[in-house]
Amino acid sequence: MTKAILTVDGQATELPIRQGSIGPDVVDIGPLYKDTGLFTYDPGFTSTASCESKITYIDGDEGVLLYRGYPIDQLAEHGDFMETCYLLLYGELPTAAQKADFDRRVTYHTMIHEQMSRFYSGFRRDAHPMAVLVGVVGAMSAFYHDSTDIADPHQRLIASLRLIAKMPTLAAMAYKYHIGQPFVYPRNSLSYAANFLYMCFSVPSEDYVVNPVLTRAMDRIFILHADHEQNASTSTVRLAGSSGANPFACIAAGIACLWGPAHGGANEAALNMLREIGTVDRIPEFIARAKSKTDPFRLMGFGHRVYKNYDPRAKIMQQTTHEVLNELGIKDDPLLEVAIELERIALTDEYFIEKKLYPNIDFYSGITLKALGFPTSMFTALFAVARTVGWVAQWKEMVEDPSQKIGRPRQLYTGAERRDYVPVPDR
Repeated sequence: MTKAILTVDGQATELPIRQGSIGPDVVDIGPLYKDTGLFTYDPGFTSTASCESKITYIDGDEGVLLYRGYPIDQLAEHGDFMETCYLLLYGELPTAAQKADFDRRVTYHTMIHEQMSRFYSGFRRDAHPMAVLVGVVGAMSAFYHDSTDIADPHQRLIASLRLIAKMPTLAAMAYKYHIGQPFVYPRNSLSYAANFLYMCFSVPSEDYVVNPVLTRAMDRIFILHADHEQNASTSTVRLAGSSGANPFACIAAGIACLWGPAHGGANEAALNMLREIGTVDRIPEFIARAKSKTDPFRLMGFGHRVYKNYDPRAKIMQQTTHEVLNELGIKDDPLLEVAIELERIALTDEYFIEKKLYPNIDFYSGITLKALGFPTSMFTALFAVARTVGWVAQWKEMVEDPSQKIGRPRQLYTGAERRDYVPVPDR
């Protein structure tokens, strides 16, 4: 085995170097503290592999995203979300029989316990849908006692299916409550994406026909957001799960983390930026502001923490955006015009090229979701619906890993040294 040599005060310590199937090798620092009394310091864990995983691979420099080895563009172009869910959970694409069985099992769990609907009336009408989702998903552990024993493989599977199946129902109910419309029960005759659109946009007073083009767009959005390696929310799910917490609590923790504007709220921020710019003729003004070191304005939807190349999901999302706008007859959308011109500038301007500020998925997904009829407050909730399968797959892998232990990061302490207590009168 190849090893790295770390020398501290003249004393050499050997650290194993581990190799993955693809991607960079990693230095195993597990024995570091025992051998040297030292920790590593890595804010944001940008140079630290927190786990071993077989689920998702990202090469940010090359713009590559693989689910279990399959390129994201192939899955989004040729597959559907249920197929992607099966792949992430089980490691292989399903046969026709396996897919039919999996679809049936997920569909069987789409309804929620009727008493859960009463939770929604406890929230203010103007509550953010993500605040509602954090609460109701965490509350699932109070209703589904038969799937909280993480030591039981069968219960882990049932919990996984329940979370994937019920998240669209819970999110649609959050949306309906937000706009003051009655809840709509799921329909087992519809696909996963079609059922979600039906629960969000149908009303009892008239028939609702799910548009296949819009359904396909929703399905692609779910596929593109299904997993993204060890991001902040996924790491949160794994950290919560490492303590032995039940799966519903772990996913609720992931939803809370996703709510952050630097994570799941980025597509909403990108749409707000396009609205602020307004028209194509104002773009030069905002480009100049973005380049200025003294102006706090920054272009949202460009660049990525991981991708230093074109986000592979962005091209698919751009195509999907055009399909939705064409289907809905939106020919002259000023936001899309601004987005296309910004993209052209980002791919040709030396400033953007030098800093590798390529358009990412958030750049287009906000426009698409707006065209579908969702308010910006629902954007992150939709992200949570899609990402649930990734969180569940990562949680299952973590629980089933024999080397798993409770997460316990170290710190570099810079506070006061030891001091003695002084009674109040003497201070």
